[in-house]
Amino acid sequence: MTIRVADLPYEKNALEPHMSERTVEFHYEKHHKGYARKVNDAIEGTKLQNKSLEDLIEETANDGQRRSLFNNAAQVWNHDFFWAGMAPKATAKPSGDLEALIKDAFGDLDGFKKAFVEAATGRFGSGYAWLVLADGHVKIISTPNADTPLVGDAAPLLCCDVWEHAYYLDYQNARGKFVRAFVNELIDWARVAERLKAAASPSRTHAGAR
Repeated sequence: MTIRVADLPYEKNALEPHMSERTVEFHYEKHHKGYARKVNDAIEGTKLQNKSLEDLIEETANDGQRRSLFNNAAQVWNHDFFWAGMAPKATAKPSGDLEALIKDAFGDLDGFKKAFVEAATGRFGSGYAWLVLADGHVKIISTPNADTPLVGDAAPLLCCDVWEHAYYLDYQNARGKFVRAFVNELIDWARVAERLKAAASPSRTHAGAR
């Protein structure tokens, strides 16, 4: 099985002016696909070469000797998830069960945005900010480097990549400006709602979460 990155769900210039075509080009073609190439190089000719991406991540997550493989595999998955959670124009605000969970956790949508920006800008170095479902409630977490809630008990619903390559060409060191553009202009709330529905299903699978 060859590990491939998911196709972008929009054109590379579709997120402008909030994310430039140049940023998407470098991020997707160089970084994202680069992680996949490293995974495929590492598993070629081994007993892992027929594993799915999700299985590779789960199998190597706590193996210090295979940390490099975990990092690259997790980065492929995290990036697939990141791209698919955005839309060229911010979709309708959360509604239904998703809106109720956000209100319960954060008071309102503005409360969510404030907490998400704080988590994303507070992450020292590289990593991600996530909205996850855990024990029937939503919460925001931050993970370092390639770490992902995919290998934990929480179901990921949304993530924002705060590695510098995600924003530096457009925002330089102003990570907060990038994250505010993300929460205000780019989130595909319809996709987040689909992920919530899948996460709440008794037959949920990690692959289906994307």
